Amino acid sequence: MSQPTSSIDDFDRKILAIMQVSNRTTSEKIAEEIGLSEAAVQRRIKKMREQKIIQADISVIDQQAVDRPLTLVVQITLERERADLIDQFKKEMKNTPAVQQCYYVTGSADFMLIITAKDMQDYEAFTRKVFFANRNIRSFMTNVVMDSVKTGLAVPVN
Repeated sequence: MSQPTSSIDDFDRKILAIMQVSNRTTSEKIAEEIGLSEAAVQRRIKKMREQKIIQADISVIDQQAVDRPLTLVVQITLERERADLIDQFKKEMKNTPAVQQCYYVTGSADFMLIITAKDMQDYEAFTRKVFFANRNIRSFMTNVVMDSVKTGLAVPVN
């Protein structure tokens, strides 16, 4: 679990803002930008990683380049909402590579998924394997993304 936001100061926030744009920015460059020593920046980054404030350092892949250009937003409604069945569904989604994001939500659906696929035939095969084979899925509604206007996981830190 991450620390409360009060455990970070303005320098940490500035570091996080820079790293969310590119985590390959050097400690030296960050230090120049925010007015700290390189060693202080490195210590702060290390501490934020240890505290899980920085949860991951990843590369963002161009979906087109890896032949998965289709993005789908899918609402899932479960048949039964028992805790064990919800936990089982969460685990299945975490272990399904085509599911990029999975949210347990309030409202008319139980889960919202962001899925990537090669094409509609690939997505149809996915639905048969993952959704239709799951007896606890009452229904799903798919929205096909026509244009990715903004994609990211950056969190406002200021």
